[in-house]
Amino acid sequence: MTVEQDSPVVHRLAEVRARIERACRDAGRAPDEVHLVAVSKTFEAAHIAPAIEAGQRLFGENRVQEAKGKWPALRAAHPDIELHLIGPLQTNKVREALALFDVIHTLDRPSLAAALAKELARPEARPAPRLLVQVNTGEEPQKAGVAPEEADAFIAACRDTHGLAVEGLMCIPPADEPAAPHFALLTTIARRNGLSTLSMGMSSDFETAIGLGATYVRVGSAIFGGR
Repeated sequence: MTVEQDSPVVHRLAEVRARIERACRDAGRAPDEVHLVAVSKTFEAAHIAPAIEAGQRLFGENRVQEAKGKWPALRAAHPDIELHLIGPLQTNKVREALALFDVIHTLDRPSLAAALAKELARPEARPAPRLLVQVNTGEEPQKAGVAPEEADAFIAACRDTHGLAVEGLMCIPPADEPAAPHFALLTTIARRNGLSTLSMGMSSDFETAIGLGATYVRVGSAIFGGR
């Protein structure tokens, strides 16, 4: 029996994909409008391999160092993998992040925007990753992200001051509040800034996010199990 047939990861991945399709259908959206980022943080390569063999190609990691340790070999074997940074990015890790990631979901402060712009200006730099601004929709002091009322100005500064091509927005709603109002707020901010990419929705609420316009959903435990 092949890994694709007998792995719990593969069965859970298939179920998540089916749920995404149902949510898209219920929302009157085409399934190809929503991209699944399989959140593989804390899981080793052997645990991720069944998902890769089952055709999953978008993966999310929280930490630069962890990604640096496990993804180069996996990407050498599967060059079409797309790697997303979904955790906070320290300015002193920007060069490494740009070498590893295709999409950065957590642009959240002027110092990081400046550091990204500086590194991207280097002649030997890789092509710029797709950049999303993280919005702290719940204005939680312990959580990263730009406050909603500061988002417009920050997006403008990223574009006009730092020359960064911001593609979209990301949020993580408070765990103890309904997610829908936060997803709706993110959609509103994106619309008025001409942004088409919305990274929102995790294992517990991605169907709600799809109904409110998500284009990336970040799903970890529903695919890989508990950490």
